[in-house]
Amino acid sequence: MTSTGAGHWLLAVAIGALLPLEALMNARLGQATRGPLFAAFVTCLGGAAALGMMLMIARPSSSPALQTAPFWLWCAGLLGATYLASATMLVPRLGVAGLICLVVLGQMLSSLLLDHYGVLNAPRPADALRAAGAALVAGGTLLVVQPWRAGP
Repeated sequence: MTSTGAGHWLLAVAIGALLPLEALMNARLGQATRGPLFAAFVTCLGGAAALGMMLMIARPSSSPALQTAPFWLWCAGLLGATYLASATMLVPRLGVAGLICLVVLGQMLSSLLLDHYGVLNAPRPADALRAAGAALVAGGTLLVVQPWRAGP
């Protein structure tokens, strides 16, 4: 693994480590305010403001591709907002560990399919090793979520 690869891996792990904290903070904000949708809205506003400042600092050049990009590509934010609102509602019910494990399981299964069929990217077959990795994630999720136990 190159140092660049290691840096990317560490950044991905660090970002992943922050997601449970974000989910907990949003759930608490939802409890302290008008509910989970309001908390998700406030979080999206804060994120949009932060990204706006980053764009002003970075000053990326505009691209002619902006005008030719299909409409559906502009809708990716809807997926993020759906995740955020759902996570904010589910943390009190599932706990943050359960939520994150189930989200990662969903991401793993979806990612394998998207990679395998080359959706928006070059195909990367879901071979036996990758399927075994997904099965281990599923097993780990079951151990954390423990659906056979009665919830609190």
